[in-house]
Amino acid sequence: MLKIYNTMSRKKEIFTPLEEGKVKIYTCGQTVYDDVHIGNAKTYSSWDVIIRYLRYKGYDVFHVQNFTDVGHLTDDADQGEDKIEKKAKERKINPWELVDKQIQEYWQVVDDLNLLRPNITPRATSLIPEMIQLIQILIDKGYAYEVQGNVYYETLKFKDYGKLAKIKLDEEQAKARVAKDPLKRNYYDFALWLNAQKEGKLHVMRWNSPWGEGYPGWHLECSIMAMTFLGETIDIHGGGQDLKFPHHRNEISQSEAYTGKPFANYFMHNGFVNVDNEKMSKSLGNFFLVSDVAKEYDPMVIRLFLISTHYRKSVNYSLDNMDQAKKNYTKLINAIQKIHNAPAIEHDTNAMNELISKINRAESNLINAMDDDFNTPVAIAEIMVLFREINRIVFEEDNKINRVFKERLFKFIELIDQIFGLFPNIENQLVGQLDLSIAGSFDKRGKLIEDLLEIIKNVLEERLTGMQSDLKFFQTF
Repeated sequence: MLKIYNTMSRKKEIFTPLEEGKVKIYTCGQTVYDDVHIGNAKTYSSWDVIIRYLRYKGYDVFHVQNFTDVGHLTDDADQGEDKIEKKAKERKINPWELVDKQIQEYWQVVDDLNLLRPNITPRATSLIPEMIQLIQILIDKGYAYEVQGNVYYETLKFKDYGKLAKIKLDEEQAKARVAKDPLKRNYYDFALWLNAQKEGKLHVMRWNSPWGEGYPGWHLECSIMAMTFLGETIDIHGGGQDLKFPHHRNEISQSEAYTGKPFANYFMHNGFVNVDNEKMSKSLGNFFLVSDVAKEYDPMVIRLFLISTHYRKSVNYSLDNMDQAKKNYTKLINAIQKIHNAPAIEHDTNAMNELISKINRAESNLINAMDDDFNTPVAIAEIMVLFREINRIVFEEDNKINRVFKERLFKFIELIDQIFGLFPNIENQLVGQLDLSIAGSFDKRGKLIEDLLEIIKNVLEERLTGMQSDLKFFQTF
């Protein structure tokens, strides 16, 4: 029985979807102004395993994940500068060009980390008319007001505004990322639409609206994208812990004021990435891009490292922890490869029957762990313990494997890959075409060509020892 920790209720709840056998899930995606960092990868890897497991359980999962391609402000204030336009200025390119480049970079990371692509990945800018329509309805209902071309949501009109992130008022004010704005009626009111003209500067990314040229607020975008593709109430809404306030709270208030229905039945929030036990940030200089980390570590090592910590917990990025993840992954692949290549006998043995029992127990424990709010560290620990036992019984004690054990093990390996996505290149790995002792990307063609040329050169030199002219040729080859 699957249980999920619901941020709204602050407890684990038995998962019951809106429609039997189907799951509608929306996760907050990339703001496409910069490259994907290891913290982003933690978020996306967490949702990937959750979605894989829901599908393993037999659910028809429909996953929507957005691209925020306008309206995300640098200081999280209603009058801040848009991150995309700021970055485009720094790179001296058009904001639209920047967005396209960053989306392509995002997809490269998705593929490298073997993340399942969402069913739909809408851009916020593709739904501007729908956003304008929703804003007008909120104004008509009395939940929003217009001031000098800006439209704000009036939080005091929504009685359950604080139900997701219940924080004491003084603490909340200290942490709030909503700037004081003289145009607002109340401190926590937030922008639904922003005037494109600010301090004599015209926002490049802008659209016509009943309130003048402008662009949508960040919070509004996710509400529209979720409801457009998943309906007025969804099963699961996921995002980072930092999005509980103000982003998800604001999403809830505007969506439920609009529909009169619950926005999502389950809210899930993943933990952060720390670097050497400090919070990762650009200001501290401990900020790591996935593309840079992948130069030193196999992408599946990165994936194993990220999912070995529970999705709700913070993970500590360090070279020691990454090296340990590499050792663990190499042990798994080496053991799988050895078992695959070993000849199998037909008759039963006590040793093989014992290992089959251990596989059955490990699989049962793995499923129980994942049913308990997707407890990946416990599940992965079961896998590592099992393979340690396989190494001991098969290789250290030199017991012959049989066909039944081999088939059962590879059925379990298929399950591991289905849920955790750790073996996308298993066919090549089984025939020894990949050398996991070499860190970095999978492209080893240059090295292979060099080795082959060296072999050819040595053979030709040996055979043509007496042919001086030819030798000179091959020595320069």
